[in-house]
Amino acid sequence: MNYQETIDYLYNSTPLFQNVGKDAYKEGLETTLALDEFFGHPHRRFKSVHVAGTNGKGSTSHSLASVLQCEGYKVGLFTSPHLRDFRERIRIDGRMISEEYVVEFVERYREVFEPMHPSFFELTTAMAFKYFADEGVDIAVVEVGLGGRLDCTNIISPLVSVITNISFDHVQLLGNTLEKIAGEKAGIIKRGIPVVVGEMVEETRPVFEAKAREMGAELISAEELKWDGQMPEFELQGDYQEKNLRTILATIQVLRRTQKISDEAVQEGLRSVCERTGLMGRWQTLREQPKTVCDVGHNTGGFEYIVRQLARQKYRTLRIVIGMVNDKDINGVLSMLPKGAEYYFTRAKVARALLPEELQEKAAEHGLKGRCYQSVEDAYDAAVADAKADDFIFIGGSCFVVAEVI
Repeated sequence: MNYQETIDYLYNSTPLFQNVGKDAYKEGLETTLALDEFFGHPHRRFKSVHVAGTNGKGSTSHSLASVLQCEGYKVGLFTSPHLRDFRERIRIDGRMISEEYVVEFVERYREVFEPMHPSFFELTTAMAFKYFADEGVDIAVVEVGLGGRLDCTNIISPLVSVITNISFDHVQLLGNTLEKIAGEKAGIIKRGIPVVVGEMVEETRPVFEAKAREMGAELISAEELKWDGQMPEFELQGDYQEKNLRTILATIQVLRRTQKISDEAVQEGLRSVCERTGLMGRWQTLREQPKTVCDVGHNTGGFEYIVRQLARQKYRTLRIVIGMVNDKDINGVLSMLPKGAEYYFTRAKVARALLPEELQEKAAEHGLKGRCYQSVEDAYDAAVADAKADDFIFIGGSCFVVAEVI
């Protein structure tokens, strides 16, 4: 198989969350542990940082990787989902895993893993950990795929665990209260390993405190920890990045107990996250006239900050290209959006995408008006064609919509 055939095989022969949603989620770690044993426990051959949370996992993971790279470590980075190329999920020092490695991994081991019927994410995690071990990384920043307690990344024993925040997302799988969701995320807290929590609220604080006590793990609140150096210039834009920055700096302070991380590495790493790690889609400017920005925020927690930032922009007309997937709190997001904007309702090319007409109908219940487009490309082209130079175009609602625009 060539690379494209291999990727098609991975997408079509394993349950892929972006296509089938909760049916791709497998309870338990049996398959993960079986794969890990077969490959000789590769995750034990490198140090790691484990990052969970509802929003901000990707920004936090990429930022930590960038800082560690600037210190001179060989750094693995495992994140999801990808926007354009599967290989974005698995990087070393910002460089994507090679096409050749992906092809060889599948061809060489498919007879082993096919009888196990792994999910797409289980197989991808096994590939990432083996790749990092094969390439001899010093440390890997590993982002949780979903939840934490039963996520297949949860076999690692990291230097520090990180939980960015908790809000409503994947409620069918993780629970319909903040306490239940926090309980799933808190599942990454390991015995004796410090945990940094970026944001705690009344409902989640007792959950984290109880789990940390149970595991004998030091609980560090990023909101309460003071950074003991010069505040760095942070490349990533967006109101929500202020909280992410606090989480990142708190994590660095914990890592400094055992790892060398200079002030210079912190400053340079946070000033150049995108260049060093390939991060995309975080309040990313696509063009200047009309000003066009995209963001992968896709739930009420993410849109709380997006809406606030949109309100600060100066424009004649705000044009919003939006598509969502069917397992999100769609009404919750729509209720937050500005009623005076022009909307371009669309859908990404994934099975879970909500039909534009259905999104338009739901939006109308919240006083939002606009037209339907059957592709993201058509919606974006229409928004640009309608816009004057002093308009503002925002593209979002789903990482899959952003992926198609980028």
